[in-house]
Amino acid sequence: MSNRPIILGIVGDSAAGKTTLTRGIAQVLGEDNVTVICTDDYHKYDRTQRAELGITALHPDCNYLDIMQQHLSLLRTGQPILKPVYSHHTGTFEPPQYIKPQKFVIVEGLLGYSTRGCRDCFDVKVYLAPPESLRAKWKIKRDTMKRGYSPEQVLAELEKREPDSEHFIRPQRKWADVVVTFYPPNDDIDEDNSRLNVRLVLRPTIPHPDFIKIIDLSDNGTDSSVRLGLDRDMGKPVDVLEIDSHATAEQVSKLEKVLCQEMPDLFPHCSLGGNLELGKITGTTDEILQSYPLALTQLLISFHTLKATHVHHF
Repeated sequence: MSNRPIILGIVGDSAAGKTTLTRGIAQVLGEDNVTVICTDDYHKYDRTQRAELGITALHPDCNYLDIMQQHLSLLRTGQPILKPVYSHHTGTFEPPQYIKPQKFVIVEGLLGYSTRGCRDCFDVKVYLAPPESLRAKWKIKRDTMKRGYSPEQVLAELEKREPDSEHFIRPQRKWADVVVTFYPPNDDIDEDNSRLNVRLVLRPTIPHPDFIKIIDLSDNGTDSSVRLGLDRDMGKPVDVLEIDSHATAEQVSKLEKVLCQEMPDLFPHCSLGGNLELGKITGTTDEILQSYPLALTQLLISFHTLKATHVHHF
């Protein structure tokens, strides 16, 4: 069992930014070492059937959670699965895919933490919780550009799904080791995505890097673009690390240093200035921008995923 795959969960509502986050993490871990799986493939019904039944894709009854759980257990022990394939373009199912797990398995989707059996399969659990206004903006942009919907259709769909989001998606936040919230400074949702700040809730369910070293990043200790504090999340005490989009390269490199000193495998990625793969975001005019908060989030989650290999292998 010592060489079993390490499983990272990235759960969040539709258009919460799961794929963007995953892309950078896969780069750090090495794409050849990573198998990415989307739990949306485990839908029971295609788009037409869902409309007829009046059920949304977010409802547990609309998904084969038992098969998903069984597949996660198989992957965790290094065994292959025959994974269903759901196409968001056509809203129908395609032939299943034979998947053999690599060293790391990233499982992203809507309902990854919805059963105890599924949760037990993950080594590291991340939940994405952007403000709803920002997620709506991202969903409109994605579904109109990539999935052929009109903005009105997307807004109607968001409204229809809201009760299920509230009942089934957002409560999964409580199971996460790290909760990631990208948010615009001054609540201006028209801000470019490269200018978003990030708030990282670090639960004591896994050991986090010793960020206390970076607290004195600013000269006067008050106006720092990188802050560490104590808070409560869903009633439980947590550490909170905040990184503003205008953090300087120097502040960012101090944070990286903490991560890289504790996890030497990260060294090749520890100069964000030089590593343009991390923190990549497509801007409004399709130019590629870089976001330090996103890059550091990808690095931190990669840190935890790599750390899990050491915990289990020695």
